[in-house]
Amino acid sequence: MLANVKRVAILVEREYEDMELWYPYLRLMEAGCDVNVVGPEANEVYLSKHGYPIKSTMCRKDGKDQDWDGVVVPGGWAPDRLRVYPEMVELVKKTNERGGVIAAICHGPSLLVSADVVRGKKVTSYVAIKDDLVHAGANWIDAEVVTDGNIITSRTPRDLVPFSKAILAALEG
Repeated sequence: MLANVKRVAILVEREYEDMELWYPYLRLMEAGCDVNVVGPEANEVYLSKHGYPIKSTMCRKDGKDQDWDGVVVPGGWAPDRLRVYPEMVELVKKTNERGGVIAAICHGPSLLVSADVVRGKKVTSYVAIKDDLVHAGANWIDAEVVTDGNIITSRTPRDLVPFSKAILAALEG
């Protein structure tokens, strides 16, 4: 349980990777965080890559104006869809500028590329977006979890335990 309630946004769009959304979501809830699922539209049901639904609690336009303690970007195809919404990019940028925790796994760091928050940072990801991160000025490392300041990244669902532990430690921090 975290000492103070932290406000965390988990970003969602169609074809998110099931475990990369649900595992951090449940761990953050368990720790006492105020977790909001932010999607392009409020109260919309988004299906995962495997058809599992989650309903957004807030839309991108409202989400970008919040003072989040943390943002989690799950992988799958969702990050590629999310990065086309200026409000989602702005949400990540503003949270980063305030020093909030920015956590992304698998393809999630592609949204961080669009938000221009990886330049000069050590990061990891699913190997398919390694070149995107390197071209955006990041130092890509093949590791289960990489933390550089307020940016936390991981590779795949098999890294979810250390990824979630790193998020919780950073929020407590």
